[in-house]
Amino acid sequence: MKKVSLAIVVFFSISIILSSFSEKEGLNFRMPWKVAGLTERQAAAHLLDRFTFGATPGEIDEVVKTGLEKWFSQQLDGKLNDDSLNNRLKEYDALGMSNQQIINTFPRQAKIVKNAIDEGLINKDSIDKSDKAAYRSMIDDYMLKKGYRREQELYRQFANQKILSAAYSNNQLQQVLTEFWYNHFNVSATKNDCSQFIPAYERDVIRPNTTGKFGDLLLATAQSPAMLFYLDNFNSTGMNEAMEVRQLKRQQQVEETTKAAMEGITEEEKAKLMEQIKNRKKNLGLNENYAREIMELHSLGVDGGYTQADVTEAAKVLTGWTVYPLEGLGPSNFARKLIDKFGEDNLIKKGFVHKGDFFFALNRHDDKEKTVLGKTFSAGGGYDEGVELINMLAHHPSTAKFISKKLAVRFVSDNPPQSLIDKMAASFTKNDGNIKQVLITMVSSPEFWQKEALREKTKSPFELVISTVRSLDANVDQPFMLYQWAKKMGQQLYYYQAPTGFPDKGQYWINTGSLLNRMKFGLAFAAQKIPGVSFNLAALNNNHEPESAMEALKVYSRVMMPERNVDATIKRLEPMVNDPALQQKVEEAAGKAVPNNDAAAMIDTGDNENSMEGKSNTKMSEEKLARQMLRKKGAADMNTPLLAGNNSMLAQVVGIIIGSPEFQRR
Repeated sequence: MKKVSLAIVVFFSISIILSSFSEKEGLNFRMPWKVAGLTERQAAAHLLDRFTFGATPGEIDEVVKTGLEKWFSQQLDGKLNDDSLNNRLKEYDALGMSNQQIINTFPRQAKIVKNAIDEGLINKDSIDKSDKAAYRSMIDDYMLKKGYRREQELYRQFANQKILSAAYSNNQLQQVLTEFWYNHFNVSATKNDCSQFIPAYERDVIRPNTTGKFGDLLLATAQSPAMLFYLDNFNSTGMNEAMEVRQLKRQQQVEETTKAAMEGITEEEKAKLMEQIKNRKKNLGLNENYAREIMELHSLGVDGGYTQADVTEAAKVLTGWTVYPLEGLGPSNFARKLIDKFGEDNLIKKGFVHKGDFFFALNRHDDKEKTVLGKTFSAGGGYDEGVELINMLAHHPSTAKFISKKLAVRFVSDNPPQSLIDKMAASFTKNDGNIKQVLITMVSSPEFWQKEALREKTKSPFELVISTVRSLDANVDQPFMLYQWAKKMGQQLYYYQAPTGFPDKGQYWINTGSLLNRMKFGLAFAAQKIPGVSFNLAALNNNHEPESAMEALKVYSRVMMPERNVDATIKRLEPMVNDPALQQKVEEAAGKAVPNNDAAAMIDTGDNENSMEGKSNTKMSEEKLARQMLRKKGAADMNTPLLAGNNSMLAQVVGIIIGSPEFQRR
């Protein structure tokens, strides 16, 4: 009896120890992939499809060996050794620079010219700008003397790190989530005021908060110079007693100046003057851009229950939120003058706030009573009411639903089950917006593993580029070439102009022109015609050369799309494999296709057996049309032997696989 009791005690002791270890390792959850009828290897492949930029050769084996839950926990922690990637990034010195260092090192072109003129090194009256070479030489000499570098170099370094980080980081989920959250809180380099701040925005604001609490991420983006400039909150000014006095004086001055200026000028000149005055007024006072987007795009969602009145009141709460006066930055000069006049310490004592590159200017803050979403902010408030507003938005029930749905669309399917969204939203609310816990809830739910979700997502151009690099174990020495290919296929990272970010649904990416460009990319990549990219196709097949093109198609389809049934794909690709004129046909077809990236004009890709053709439609899908354009000539015999040492046919086979509908899926 004592032995039995002792055994029970030992058993429960071990259970407690294992339970403690499990929680510490983040393993206190289980993935119900068996319920969906998946094998462990198929489940591992699904995880790699969703939470990495594509599986590398042998990675499924590694995930199975590690254990699916443990692998996912490690990815959530994002602390795996990345020395190899860091060695690749060492040459990019701009990646570690602060915003101030970037402004000092990579000043805007207009600033360079102004400085050169101010210092008397260039005489603007003596410059013959028709001689562009001479003018550029003078600017180059001045930049060399001052140690300035061109902005293009900054952006190229940043683009290069994006390609390399996505391709080679061991912390793949962190890279995937960095792209996801950057897209969610999009800022665009097309807007000059914010472009120089984008590297630090991604590095210091987005990446460290990818799996933390949503409220922290929301606040960090709100206080970033990139966002403050992008959505114009840096100059949003509210009403207070001092501001009302200044505005009254300014209005009187404008009226007097306008009256004097109107005398003796034509009607056309009067119209121009009034337009100038109107535009100046636009640049002063309350700006609602950020308040609207933080509700519509960043937190509550368009149907989140707010009104236009809430937007206006929220904008008032956020008045005075601006950028600390960085040296050489024109738009924040008012803050510099303020600090120079009163001293920063004195301002802080009065309610001004300085945090990194963020500055709260109390004198520009609306101190009247305000009401947002039923919450009243008493008169006389300052910086804290803005923090309280953002915290309120982060914890709103609509935010839990909106963010959960966006995550489900990104990681599950274009139309995720409502039951899954509800579970994730409940986890969001229960865990104080903890993103890590929401993702754990997602992968612990049967809906994530159902067969309808497998390979249901369409790769964006960037995902296609990186998954190709990873699937072929390629070495990239010139990453900017791949950045350019993603741009050519419709996705120029960091340059999406609208605050919505790139749409995350397949119908946005797929049309005739984009499919043909994807095929062109596949053929160019496989033939190693993209400079700075190299790989060994033979090594992927244990250095065995397939006996025929048909055999190569079978072998490399399975290598590049592991744990998938590729029979239908092989049959679909047969006619193109040995076509000697394929490259020419693709070029001709691409020339006839009309590019169209308008989401409203994209086709519905459907979901029939995870193929991009979708269910039978009355209209021919754009993919079928593209395929027919490539089949004008008959294909050669699929059993033609591959000549020893002749890699051109093998490259064509691999290129076709890259451009195939099935490889476009993840």
